[in-house]
Amino acid sequence: MAIEKSDHTSDEKTGLRGPLGWWGRMSEFIPEVRNEMKRVTWPSQREVYATTVVVILTASFFGLYLFGVDLLLSAFVQQIFRKFGAA
Repeated sequence: MAIEKSDHTSDEKTGLRGPLGWWGRMSEFIPEVRNEMKRVTWPSQREVYATTVVVILTASFFGLYLFGVDLLLSAFVQQIFRKFGAA
């Protein structure tokens, strides 16, 4: 069984045949990206603002919470060191 070589290769994922090389693949990729970008639903300015506020508030809350937990654990460890005579 002999395998014939040609100037074109088949893309195993899509089954498409195209010219060999990087340039041929890019000439297919760029239009596909453009078509996909047209289908994207972009958030409104109001949605972006609302989600940004939620992220900032959530990060602040957890930052303060973890700061408090850190202070409590630090005080607890210091008490253990004092009890057992560590410096």
